[in-house]
Amino acid sequence: MADDIINDTTPAPAGATFTVEKIYVKDVSFEAPGAPQVFNEQGAPELQMNLNQKVQRLSESAFEVILGITLTCNVAGKTAYLAEVQQAGVFTLAGFEDAGIDAMLGTQCPNLLYPYAAANVSQLIQSGGFPPFFMQPINFDGLYAENLRQRAAQQAGALSGGTDLGGTETVGNA
Repeated sequence: MADDIINDTTPAPAGATFTVEKIYVKDVSFEAPGAPQVFNEQGAPELQMNLNQKVQRLSESAFEVILGITLTCNVAGKTAYLAEVQQAGVFTLAGFEDAGIDAMLGTQCPNLLYPYAAANVSQLIQSGGFPPFFMQPINFDGLYAENLRQRAAQQAGALSGGTDLGGTETVGNA
């Protein structure tokens, strides 16, 4: 079913519209707790990225989507920096079936927000005195498909009285 939604090449329903109303930074944070000593640390940096998405319905057809990225860099066991960006957008989706809205919110919206979030994270890191960090592209279609598989497995487990698989409703945790 996930592949049907993501790889469906049929056009959107007649009269369906997808509009980007606004893209903005909801929250931004940068910390370099060990500065300036951390600039003299030797060793390979260890990076950990956390990616999440929140969706809030604003009206019948308007949605706020927040793509959150937290990047933590450790050097020699100490936190060199922590950069966090919540890039948001308001999107209008009208004329779609519920599954189509879910797919658009889980794939197209984060695809549109990601370049802005990545640029903001990179700018924060450079402004903090650290070498540039360029984030790699993310396959939001694949993340969405995996989320659908987890949801289906959870529902199947609930129907059969099986165990909870521990998945989340948030699309795009990495």
